[in-house]
Amino acid sequence: MTTCSTHVLDAALGRPAAGLRVHLGGPAGEVLATGATDADGRLRFEVDLQPGAHTLSFETGDWFAAAGRATLYPLVGLTFQAEAEEHYHLALLLSPYSYTTYRGS
Repeated sequence: MTTCSTHVLDAALGRPAAGLRVHLGGPAGEVLATGATDADGRLRFEVDLQPGAHTLSFETGDWFAAAGRATLYPLVGLTFQAEAEEHYHLALLLSPYSYTTYRGS
């Protein structure tokens, strides 16, 4: 089974980004799953990914607005190539005017 999870950290405040909505998209552009990060900024999708390009879309604009903060990036999209029988843990370090990502374990 090929699975995906994410961990989002608010780099500006030095704490997890709890309650951030995230969508997992499939190779044909369809939405496979939607969820929100937990209190630790983590979200695991219980979807068996098929090989191909998938996208994680983070609703950062709504999340920052709910906290009374502005952001340059209202939506952050990460596209990754899934292969068979692996787990993809994709982390996002987020601040109002920048972000970075990496594959964790």
